[in-house]
Amino acid sequence: MGERMKMENITRRGFIAGASCMGAAAAFLKYLPLPALADSLAQGTRVAASPLVDKGFASVRKIGEGVYATISDPSKGLATLCNGGFIAGKDGALLIEGFASPAGAAFQTEALRMVSQAPVRAALDTHYHFDHSFGNAYYGVNGFPLWAHARVAPLMVQRYATIQGKDKSAVIGPLQKKIDSAANDVEKQRADGNLKAMNMLLQSVDQTLVTLPNHSLDPAKLPMKVDLGGIEAVIETYPGHTPGDIIVRVPAQNIVFTGDLLFNGSYPVTFDADMLGYRDTASKFAAFDKDTIFVPGHGQVCGQEGVALERAIFDDLAEHAKKMAAAGVTVEDAQKRYTVPEKFSKLGIFAWSFCIDSAVAQFYNAAKAGTL
Repeated sequence: MGERMKMENITRRGFIAGASCMGAAAAFLKYLPLPALADSLAQGTRVAASPLVDKGFASVRKIGEGVYATISDPSKGLATLCNGGFIAGKDGALLIEGFASPAGAAFQTEALRMVSQAPVRAALDTHYHFDHSFGNAYYGVNGFPLWAHARVAPLMVQRYATIQGKDKSAVIGPLQKKIDSAANDVEKQRADGNLKAMNMLLQSVDQTLVTLPNHSLDPAKLPMKVDLGGIEAVIETYPGHTPGDIIVRVPAQNIVFTGDLLFNGSYPVTFDADMLGYRDTASKFAAFDKDTIFVPGHGQVCGQEGVALERAIFDDLAEHAKKMAAAGVTVEDAQKRYTVPEKFSKLGIFAWSFCIDSAVAQFYNAAKAGTL
């Protein structure tokens, strides 16, 4: 009974945290549209026509034998915020992503139990970012082993645990100044979005019981096969989105859970990315089987068209940076001068500094160095 009450309290805290962060997030949620499920997937035989469960903020849909995708719709709530899923074999199950809150992790676990009672072999974070790991406490209380790339736990301590309850003015102050000093409405809108995104992140940090993975995956020992009984999952690592990213593949069914190495329907978040590595990883995804189903970190389940879109975004950012470097403008001006082309006008942008600035700066420096 005591453990059950603890789980309920953690889950309730996750709902409260999500609600309190909603105010900070509301202004830019409209820029994160959930694209429609592609016709080629919706009409296929592998992806279920109807979800197993739909709570608005997220739904769970069968995408293969024993394989399910959890797809978030942040315009309807922030309990999950990112995508994830689970793989259930005869002998064990693998939960993918900790989500933005314990409530999100609880939702996915409950969906798993609708189709399988197999013991949970592990819950896995694809990387350290808050929207993929702040629900870990729910898994921890349930006694599920928490797996992640070896870099994840140290990054969670450095970026989140060490700033909890601390004064955030050193971070917020400069962002507010950029709003006040904006030269035009476009710069002001971008700066305002940056501030709202940062406020959402910092509020989440202060309201979360940061729970670290307790089983580090050594990148030197990956890929790693996980036999769940009739289904084999393969954990791999690729560079790009953060200093420690992993993906989960189900090779026999051509299904890949990419974490944030793939975004569908929005510009990727790049503030601590390795852009040359990110671009190279997208090229590797493009070489996967043409019938591969991808579960991206954000956006709808997709096929190779989602990978092609991300590659096109990276190409556009790189080409802009290359032109700006050749023209001799500063990197700051190169960031300001980037304009979303008409073909990408319907894509979401979480926040300008989170998605555009770092990408442009890295491509700019690579162009200057002759490595782009």
